[in-house]
Order: sequence, then C-alpha cells, then structure tokens
Amino acid sequence: MQQKNENENENENENDLLIVEDLTLLMMDDKSGAIAGEGTLYYTLGGAVLVELGLGGHIAADENDQGLNGVKVHAVGSRTPSDPLLRAAQAKVGERVRGVQTLLIEIGTGVVKRETVLDRLVERGMLRQETKKTLGLFRTTSTTVADTGYKKALVEKVRAVLIDGAEPDDRTAALTGLLSASGTLPTLHRSIPWSGKVYKRAKELEQSSWGAEAVNAAVMRTVAAISAGTVVAATS
Repeated sequence: MQQKNENENENENENDLLIVEDLTLLMMDDKSGAIAGEGTLYYTLGGAVLVELGLGGHIAADENDQGLNGVKVHAVGSRTPSDPLLRAAQAKVGERVRGVQTLLIEIGTGVVKRETVLDRLVERGMLRQETKKTLGLFRTTSTTVADTGYKKALVEKVRAVLIDGAEPDDRTAALTGLLSASGTLPTLHRSIPWSGKVYKRAKELEQSSWGAEAVNAAVMRTVAAISAGTVVAATS
C-alpha cells in the first residue's frame, strides 16, 4: 500500500516544474533571455538534477567516501521518477558508483543540456521563443520569459528566506543553495539586495546540500583555471 501511495504522489506532481527548470528561470534575464553563469551552466544544471533526485530519495551520497571527484554517489530504492529527464539521470547514476564531480559533467552535458531545459520551459508556457530573419537570410531565435508572474513568485520565496528570515521548504532551500553555488545570486540584486547577510544565509543553504557544494567547487575550479589562463596570456 505504501508503494502505491508513493507512486500516486509522483503522478500527481508530474506536471510540476523541476528544480532545474525553476533555477533556469531565476538565472534568466526576462527580456534578453541571457542566462547568468553560462560558462559553467552545465555544472549548475547537472547539480540541480542531482539535488532533485536526492530530495526524492532516488540517489544518495556517501559523505564518508570522498575521492578526487568528490563524494561518491549511488542510486537507491526501487522507485523510478515519473519525469523522463529525472529517469534518465537516475539511470546514469545507477550505471556505477562515481564521484559527484564526474556526474555533474556527465549529466550536465548529456542528460540535461541547456536546450533541453529551454524546450521544456517553452512547452510549459514559461518561456517564449521567436524566430526572425535578418537581412532576409539569417534566422535568429530570441528567448524571453513569458510567465513573469510565476518567476516573480519564485523570487519572492527566495527573498523571504534571505531577507525576511523565513524558514525554507526543501525545494526553496535547494534553489537558494544552487543559486549561491553557481555564483549567480547577485544578478537578482534588484529584487534581493546583495549584502553580507544575504551571502552568509545563502552560503549556509549551499553548504547543507552535497549537490550544491559540488556545483560551487566545480564552478570555482573553472573560474580559477580561466583566471590563471588570463594571467599567463597577459604576461607572455
């Protein structure tokens, strides 16, 4: 009976947006469609999917088993998610036990590509895409936020946690931690004024999630590599 109830609950929620979709909306500029943190977006998208699988009890991390690629992550339980994207990600994790950093890349560049998330958001009416011809020859596609009311509600939930001290639910905590980990939270400064208090609270939520922590480590490593390359180029 318990198994049936769990499956029913998953079916009831199958039309809800995933954490990775909400996160993409939060990182996207309403008018230009630009996504903050594009250079390391695959880490962020992969991390969001892993976090959702973890919250759903589909995967787990062994905090006591860490290697060069971070904590080891493995699939758990017999249930499969109702969402096809999450199912594919769970299957990837289930292939073998791997470090979380490896999974971030494999999932972020394969299972949950940027285009995959954008297409889903367009289908759900959250984004609008328009294709135009320039000079009568070249086709360009622009993406803008269609449902600004939904996005505003998301921002308000994060703001309540970071500014007003509200206690977040698991989903809002995950979104906030991932925004912090990706380094894109300051882009929401018009709605969530940036401050030391905001940074500290967001960092606490980031560090409470092994998935978000892994995203931050990957992003920081990439930034450091880019910075080092810039310094070498400037001095050579």
